[in-house]
Amino acid sequence: MLLSYQECIDRYGNDYKLKKELANGTLFMKEKGIYSTKRSVSEIDIIMRKYPKAICTGNSAFYYHSLTDVIPGHYYLATRRTDTRIKDPRVRQSFMKEDIFKAGITELQYNNSIIRIYSPERMLIELMRFRARIPMDYYKEIIQNYRKLSFEMDFGLVEDYAGMFRNGAKLMDMIQMEVL
Repeated sequence: MLLSYQECIDRYGNDYKLKKELANGTLFMKEKGIYSTKRSVSEIDIIMRKYPKAICTGNSAFYYHSLTDVIPGHYYLATRRTDTRIKDPRVRQSFMKEDIFKAGITELQYNNSIIRIYSPERMLIELMRFRARIPMDYYKEIIQNYRKLSFEMDFGLVEDYAGMFRNGAKLMDMIQMEVL
C-alpha cells in the first residue's frame, strides 16, 4: 500500500514515529513523499500515486493495452493544460485541452497495478492523429493488433472521440482504411 507523507503522519502520529517505522522496517520510503508498507512496489504504482491527475497515453498506453510488445523507455502521461509541468525524467508529459482530456479515461488492471489510462478506442484516435511522428514498423505492429481487436471495439465511441477534433472525418476515413 502506497502512502503520501501526510497519510503517514495521520496514520503514525508524527514525524518521529514515521522515522521510527522506517528504521524498524515496517515502512519503506520509495521516493520523496511516497512511502510503502511493502518492500517492493512497481514503478507504475509509484508514478500513478505521485501524479494522480495524469492519464497514461501514447507508447505507454499501447504497451499496457497489449497492442505492442515494445516496452516504452518513459512513462507517457497526459495532463490538462492548466496542470503544472512534471519534472520527473522518467515521464514524458503532454498537455491537452479540458474537453478532450476527459474523453476515454478508464482504469486497467495490469500486474496487480491499477493504471489510469485511455481506452483502446481513444488510443486508436491518438494513433491516427500522431501517425506521422511514429516509426512505420511500430505503427504497423499496432495497426495489426487493432485489426485483431476490431470485433471487440465499440466504433460508436471511436466516432464520438473523432468528432471532438477538427479533422474528425479524416480520422474516421483513415480508421476505415487501416483497421476495418
